[in-house]
Amino acid sequence: MLLHIPGVLNREQVARMREALGAASWTDGRETVGAQGAQVKRNQQLPDASPLRRQLGETVLAALAAQPLFHAATLPLRILPPRFNRYADGGQYGFHVDGAVMALPDGGGQLRSDVSCTLFLDEPEAYDGGELIVSDTYGEHEVKLPAGDLIVYPSSSLHRVAPVTRGARLASFFWVQSLVRDDANRRLLFELDTSIQALTGADADRAALLQLTGIYHNLLRQWAET
Repeated sequence: MLLHIPGVLNREQVARMREALGAASWTDGRETVGAQGAQVKRNQQLPDASPLRRQLGETVLAALAAQPLFHAATLPLRILPPRFNRYADGGQYGFHVDGAVMALPDGGGQLRSDVSCTLFLDEPEAYDGGELIVSDTYGEHEVKLPAGDLIVYPSSSLHRVAPVTRGARLASFFWVQSLVRDDANRRLLFELDTSIQALTGADADRAALLQLTGIYHNLLRQWAET
């Protein structure tokens, strides 16, 4: 499921992040991928050990905690601490699939990447190129969102970042291990949850709403992995 979640960060938060990242020390993004990824990846990242990465990542996680749409869509069990990257001067990332299993920091075990997330930190008009292009059975989808907006999509998707030919593209990116491994099942639960919320707002029959809510939770109980 490809889903746009607007306004995860407000303008003040985005401005503070851009100011901090503007003075940051970056490293070659190829340091965090395997041999195949290194062949097609040309960008910069904040080092994982950077105190700034940890500080800004905590801001992102706090903002996500206040986003019911994010939780409804991803049903997060674990979230890899957010990272930050920069594309400029032709920087790009060719087609790839994200790694299936990733190490959590501080010996915290491992995370299965079910959902990939990109949080845009620059306005679309500030740079040329830099579209996130996600390929699925319906074709290729180009994503270039306002600063503070988030896109979530299955980690199993083939995707790339187009070359940035003017300006710079700053973003935060991270992965989610969902309570529900299967993307199709997550989509069904999300659509059911969205329908329940809409019917609640329309003052629908309470008995029918109770039945639908029970179906949602029983499906989640059947599919959830903890």
